[in-house]
Amino acid sequence: MAAKPRGPARGELRATGSGGAEAPEGAKTNAMRILDSQRIPYRAFYYSSDILSAEGVARAMGVEPSSVYKTLVVLRERGRPMLVMVPGGFQLNLKLMARAVGEKSVRMASQKEAERLTGLRVGGISALALLNRGFDVFIDQSALSLDEVIISAGRRGIDLRLKVSDLIRVARAKPVLVAEVAP
Repeated sequence: MAAKPRGPARGELRATGSGGAEAPEGAKTNAMRILDSQRIPYRAFYYSSDILSAEGVARAMGVEPSSVYKTLVVLRERGRPMLVMVPGGFQLNLKLMARAVGEKSVRMASQKEAERLTGLRVGGISALALLNRGFDVFIDQSALSLDEVIISAGRRGIDLRLKVSDLIRVARAKPVLVAEVAP
């Protein structure tokens, strides 16, 4: 009997080539399928699904945390929920976010709310996996100074590196100045 391929061990990183590469263990995500269908190049990285933070992903990949963008679920009093991508090592300034969207206040969704609203587990929430699902999408304006960013592929343990311009176009993300250095 052939051995079943295993996922990466804790801290182990596996990378594939650009879009269309075979994902281990059938790990192709909706985000990857969307990018493939639009012929957008990306590189997928597979690591332990125990790593949930952008900073942990950056350590596993050997990159600066500021190049790994986490997707946060943010709620308004009324209106559509928001997905806000901010770099690792930074946090979302809720006052700046409220101002950017013309609201008096906004709040972070709890883990339970984020998972219920997205259908994804925290640590694997991705704007690309949630296209046309009723979210307004934003990205911190710091991304505009980068050529590429790393984001979740929509499943814990899988991230994608792609051009910022492609991410903004496909996700219809609006750049906003909302991140501040985490304490």
